[in-house]
Order: sequence, then structure tokens, then C-alpha cells
Amino acid sequence: MYRAQHAETMAPIIKGRASAHSGLDDIDEDAPSLFDAILSPNRSLPNSGFLAVMSIVIGANITFGVYFYALGAWPVIGFCGLDVFLVWLAFKLSYRQGRLRERVLITPRDMWVARVLPSGHEMRWRLQPFWTRVEIDKPIGHESQVRVTSKGNTLILGAFLSPEERGRFADALARALGQARG
Repeated sequence: MYRAQHAETMAPIIKGRASAHSGLDDIDEDAPSLFDAILSPNRSLPNSGFLAVMSIVIGANITFGVYFYALGAWPVIGFCGLDVFLVWLAFKLSYRQGRLRERVLITPRDMWVARVLPSGHEMRWRLQPFWTRVEIDKPIGHESQVRVTSKGNTLILGAFLSPEERGRFADALARALGQARG
């Protein structure tokens, strides 16, 4: 019920496949930016760590597979291979989600938001800073969301950030919107 109450209701003005230089490259470059942030999910395991984990998983599964084969339980080898595949697939899906990007740009006249999904599709929103408000639940907890509300519509930003990061982002965004209004 909590999530449904704070669901995203703002329709994008542009929706389609992201370009190579995606993320609001076609806006007026002469306008001074008051705020420019690119948000992306945290990656907890670098590529070298992934190779180390997969080496351990493969080594352990080969060891167990050979041991059970020697005992006469040869079908276990297939399950060991399935185990390696499923761990690899889980990492692949996790890294794919890591390609999500959100860019928030505030100029004196406009607030632009671009969201590039892991699939490469991009959505953009253009808001007027005068009508836009930033909300976040206090105290900031795991379920807190940064909600940008404009003319009765809501857009949720940085859902993949940690609670502390969402709080800092909401404060910085609110300050920048205040500057744009002033």
C-alpha cells in the first residue's frame, strides 16, 4: 500500500531508444546549469572480483563433480554445471541492472530528467522549477523515496540509491530548485 500511494504518475515527454551520447545532450548548452547529477546503481563487485568468485565456484563444482563421479553418482556432474550456469546468470543480470542511469539537470528555466534503462530505452521529462517540489520521508529509511512532484504528477528518482545517498540527493536537489525559483 505504501508504494501504491507514492507511485510514479508523470508521463515522459520523450520515450525511445537511447543514443550513444544519451542523457540530455540536445538541450540548450548556453544555459548555465544550477545542478547536474548522474545517478547510477552501486556495483559491489568489480570485474576482477567477479572472475575470482566464478573461479572459486567453478573449482568447487569441478571438485565435487569429480568426487561424486568417482563414487558412481555421475548425474551430479550435470547439477554442478547447472550451478555454475545459474551463478553466472545471476551476475549477468545484476551487471545488466547496473547499466541503469538517471541524469537530473536544472537550469534557471527548466528541470530535465533523463532515465536510460538497462535495455537502452530512454525516457525524458521536462519540468518547470517553479512548480516542482522535492519530497522524501523523514526520518530517511530503507523505504524512503525521492519524489519530485509537479502539477499533481510524481516522478521517483534514485530508487536504487542507499537511504543516505537518497537523503543527500534530495537535499541538494531541493536547494538547486530553490535557486532556480529565486
